Amino acid sequence: MLDWDHNAYYHRLLLRHLPPDPRKVLDVGCGSGAFAAELASRATRVDGLDRSPEMIEEAAARDLGNVTWVLGDVLTDPLPGKDYDAIFSICALHHMPLEKVLPILAAALRPGGVLAAIALPRRDLLRELPAELAAATGHRALGAVFLTKRLLNGGGGFAKDAAHAAMPMVLNPPLTTREVAREAAELLPGARVRRLVFWRYLLTWEKPAG
Repeated sequence: MLDWDHNAYYHRLLLRHLPPDPRKVLDVGCGSGAFAAELASRATRVDGLDRSPEMIEEAAARDLGNVTWVLGDVLTDPLPGKDYDAIFSICALHHMPLEKVLPILAAALRPGGVLAAIALPRRDLLRELPAELAAATGHRALGAVFLTKRLLNGGGGFAKDAAHAAMPMVLNPPLTTREVAREAAELLPGARVRRLVFWRYLLTWEKPAG
């Protein structure tokens, strides 16, 4: 897996949904804190939330002055704040029932605030075969490119994130992209869901201002 390169793509994609001059942003499932660190350079305050003690310990080592690292489960523990300008999540929603987590996140946004999440769908070959083929082809191509670069630079292969082993794994997510879109539309009218390359989907929603 080329998770670190995929994540750079996901970071750029989510940052496009960051409102102008954000005061307060929440990163749900912050992991080792890479995306929260990017948000910290653009927002006044960032809360990074994760239910893994190992991940929070890894994230806290970044020692960012405007980021608060919080150990907690979004489904069972109070969120560290409210009235967020934006709430982001990368590869966490597929660990949770959407009917439970989406209302919690929506309630924590200020009017006009933005929710943007990237997560893993269950495979749906009948409807998403082109996306599956593109993902498989792109993954192999990127693998060849990065391996060549590392070998030319004297490396011996791909470096592994020290925190990767502590990250939870989901091999069979419960919902396809179409099912996520249907549930999200019922829970958050106006929500948009689209399939991405590399086996992910993007869910976005803007909380009504009135």
